Order: sequence, then C-alpha cells, then structure tokens
Amino acid sequence: MKKLNQVVIKLLSFMAIGLFLTACSNNLPTLPGASVHPSLTANPADYKYLIGPGDELNIFVWRNPEISGTFIVRPDGMVSTSLVEDLEVSGKTPTELARLIESELAEFIRDPIVTVTVEGFIGPFSEQVRVIGEAFEPQAINYREDMTLLDVMIQVGGLTEYADGDNARLVRVVSGEQRSYKVLVGKLIQDGEIEANVDVLPGDIIIIPEAWF
Repeated sequence: MKKLNQVVIKLLSFMAIGLFLTACSNNLPTLPGASVHPSLTANPADYKYLIGPGDELNIFVWRNPEISGTFIVRPDGMVSTSLVEDLEVSGKTPTELARLIESELAEFIRDPIVTVTVEGFIGPFSEQVRVIGEAFEPQAINYREDMTLLDVMIQVGGLTEYADGDNARLVRVVSGEQRSYKVLVGKLIQDGEIEANVDVLPGDIIIIPEAWF
C-alpha cells in the first residue's frame, strides 16, 4: 500500500510539473518568423555554384606561391588570406572571388593573376536543398546542376514506411515570398510515375508529412 501511495504521489508530481510547464509556455512571447533568404538561382539553366561558410578554397596567385594557399571560409562568410584580411566571399562564384582578390592584391602586386578553386563543397544555406519529415535520412543537400525531385529523394534514401508522400510540400521563395507547391513523392518513387518528377532549385525545402492510418 505504501509503495502504491508513492507511485501515485510521483504521478501527481509529474502531472503538476507538466501543467506548470504548459502554463509557463503559454505565457512566453512568440519569436518572429525566420528571415527569408531567396536563392540567387531562379532557373536551373542559370545555376552557378556559390561559395559558402565551411568551403575550402584553393587560392593560387600566379608567380606568388608565398601568398597562395588553402583557406577555409569562416561561419560569417569571410576569409583571411596572406595579404588581405576579412574578405567577404560567401555568395560569390569562384571566378567573381578571383577578380575581387586581384583588385585587392593590386595594391601590393603588379598585375596579379588569381585562380580560385573550391574543395569540399558546402555553399550558403540559401543554396542548399533541405528535406524534413518522413524521409529515411532527412538532411540538407548541396544542390547540383539540373537536380530533380527524384535525385533529392535518392540522396535521402526514399520515404519511411509512415510517410504520406503524395501530400508532401515543396516550399520555394518566389519574389521574396515563400510559396508552397504539392509534390507527389509517393507516386514518383513508389509507383514509378516519372511524370511526378519536377525540377528542384537551390533553397527549396521539401516537407514530407506522416500518414494518418
């Protein structure tokens, strides 16, 4: 009997704590929605890779090996080279960055020639494709040229057994606003209806809900 009373007391304590936390959460202020950062790619045919935080850059300055080298883009989108500090590189193509470095180095070197290559592609968040919900491996994916919904689903391992694939949504920023589109993921990868395949753009978010049985 004593043990039963202890169990009841613990249960009531947990319920009281739960009610207290619920009451507190109801009084908390709501944060504003996340900032919208549209992709710079509006058409798959115009896609160019953009540098982002975490990318590893190989910067080669012709005839100047002492200032050439490999540099990591910092989380703030900046990079510091041997002669130029805090250079903003996120969102630029490798070619654009090479021209920018040339203009900066012109103060120290006569007619610099710079080549930038990227190793370890990550890119800005605005250029990644994110899959959440009932995908087998939800994750952020580095966009690749001409990527489609089928390519994305292959990379995330398909759907879980609880997924409602045909009620999935694709969220895309259009004209500065987030818009939702229905995508038939189930028909595409389970029924093989290739007509359900669609182009994916950098920055797209694919949300796969759970089925209600």
